[in-house]
Amino acid sequence: MMIRVNNMSMEMKRRSTGKKAMVSSGKEQATAIGIGILEKGGNAIDAAVAVGFAIGVAEPATSGLGGGGFMTIKSADLDDAVFLDFREFAPENATPDMWNLDEKGKVVNKENAIGAKSVSVPGELAGMVYALEKYGTMTLEEVLEPSIKLAEEGVLVTDMTVGMLETYSKYLKDCPEAKKIYLNGDKGFKAGDVLKNQDLANTMKKISKEGMDIFYKGEIAEAIVDTVEKNGGVLTRKDMNDYYVELKEPVVGTYRGYTIISSPPPSSGGTHIIETLNILENFDIGSYEVNSSQYLHLMSEAFKLSYEDRAKYMADTNFVDVPLKGLRSKEYARKLAEKIDLDQARNSSSYDPWTYEHDETTHYSIGDDEGNLVSVTKTVNHFFGACMVAEGTGILLNDTMADFATRKYDVNSVDRRKKPLSTMSPTMIFKDGKPFAVLGSPGGARIINAVVQVISKLIDHNMDIQDAIASPRMHQNTSDILYYEDRMDAGEIEKLGNMGHELFKRLPYDKKMGGVHGIKYEDGEIVGGADPRRDGTSQGI
Repeated sequence: MMIRVNNMSMEMKRRSTGKKAMVSSGKEQATAIGIGILEKGGNAIDAAVAVGFAIGVAEPATSGLGGGGFMTIKSADLDDAVFLDFREFAPENATPDMWNLDEKGKVVNKENAIGAKSVSVPGELAGMVYALEKYGTMTLEEVLEPSIKLAEEGVLVTDMTVGMLETYSKYLKDCPEAKKIYLNGDKGFKAGDVLKNQDLANTMKKISKEGMDIFYKGEIAEAIVDTVEKNGGVLTRKDMNDYYVELKEPVVGTYRGYTIISSPPPSSGGTHIIETLNILENFDIGSYEVNSSQYLHLMSEAFKLSYEDRAKYMADTNFVDVPLKGLRSKEYARKLAEKIDLDQARNSSSYDPWTYEHDETTHYSIGDDEGNLVSVTKTVNHFFGACMVAEGTGILLNDTMADFATRKYDVNSVDRRKKPLSTMSPTMIFKDGKPFAVLGSPGGARIINAVVQVISKLIDHNMDIQDAIASPRMHQNTSDILYYEDRMDAGEIEKLGNMGHELFKRLPYDKKMGGVHGIKYEDGEIVGGADPRRDGTSQGI
C-alpha cells in the first residue's frame, strides 16, 4: 500500500516523473541545466558535472570552485560503482596549533571557520574534470558554457538566500571582494533581486579555454594563494599544485534485500548509514506508523549507537586505522540492537554537539534509463565558507579547516594533507542488481539521520519519494536531545517524553534537518523528489 503524507500541495510541486532521465538538485536553474545537457545527448555524468558548476553559481553559499565534495558513479558500462573523493585537504603548513584557543577550548574569533586560517586546498574543479574526462562524453567547454551564462545574467535571490546573507553579512563585509558580490556593495539584496558574478564568469571562461591547470598551477591559483596569504592563512602554491582526486571503492551494505552503496572515509556517512540500517533490520519498523512514538524512539536509539561509534572511531583512513568492516557487520549490529529498550530511552552522553553542527552543503542526484547514475554531495562547508572571495576571481573560498577537531591527538585532529571528517553521503540503492533510488543530503552530521529516514520510508513503508523526502524528520546524535520538526503529532511527542527523551522542537520545515534530493525508479518511470526545506526542484525527460 502506498503511504502518502497529507497537505502536500507545496511539496508536490517538487515532484517530477520522466521516462528517459531525471535530475533533482537544490536550485531550479541547475536542474534545468542538467536536463539541457541530457537533451543534447550528454550522459548522466556530463549532466552531473554541468549541474555541479551551475549549483556553484546558483547556490554559491553552499558549494563552488572554492570547495570540494564526493561523487558516487555507476555508469552503464561499469560492473561496480566508483567513488570520487575530491574533498579539500589541509595545507602542508597546517597544524593543530595554528589557532588560538580560549580557556574553554574554543577557537578565538572563529579563526578555524571564518577567514584565511580556515581555508583548505579546494578540490571541486579537479573532481568535476576527473569525472568528465573518465566517465563523460562532452568537453569541459560544453558543460561550463551554461554556468558562464548563468553567472553573467544572474540568479534570482530567494528568501533562503536572504536569510543566509542576513546571518553571514557581518563576516562578508570584512572582505571587499565578497562585499561587492554578495552584499551588493552596501545596498544589500532582497528576495526577487538578481545576483550576478561577472568575475566568476570570467574565471570559468579561462578554465573553459585553458583547462584545469590554470586553476591549480596558473593565475587563478596565484590569486587564491595571494588572498589567503595576505590575510594570515597558510595555503601555498605548492598546496594547490599538489592537489589530486582519489578514486575509491564505495562502502557497500544491504538492508532487507536492497544493496546500499555510499561514501567511504573521510566521510563517516556511508559507514554509519549502513550501521544504522543494520541495527534497524533487527526490528519490524515497517509495522510502526511513520513518526509515531514507537518509530521515533527506535530511530533515536539506533542513531545514538551509530553516532557514538562515529565519534570514537571515524577519521581519514590515510592517517587513522578505522574498523570499517566491523562497523558494517550485521553481527555487530545485532549486539548493538540488544542494547535498545523499546519502552525507555537510553542515556547516551552529557554534551550536546548540536551547536557545533552546520546545515550547509548541497546535494543532487541524476539517473537515466540506461543505468547511468550519479549522486553528488559538495560544499564550501559553512554557508559562504570562509566568507572570503579570492581577489578578481569571484571564487568563494571554503572554511573546511573547521571540520577538524581542535584538540591535539584526536582521530580527527589537523595534519598536513589530511582530510577532515565529513558526513556527506552520496548514496545509491539497488534491488536485484537494478537501480532503485539515488539520494543524499546536506546538513552536517544530520546527513546520516536524513538519509537513513528517507531510505527506511522508501523501503519499509513503500512511500513515494517526494512524500518520503517531505515527511517530518527527527535528529538524534550522541546527545540525549531528540530534535523534531513541528509537524509531528503532539500526542506522539508527549509519549516520547514519557519514555525519557529530552525533546527540542524545530521549525516545521527546518533546513537544519537536511535537504534531500533524490530519484526513484518505479514501474518503468524515473520519479524525482526535491526537499521543501530548500529551494530545490526535480525535472524529468
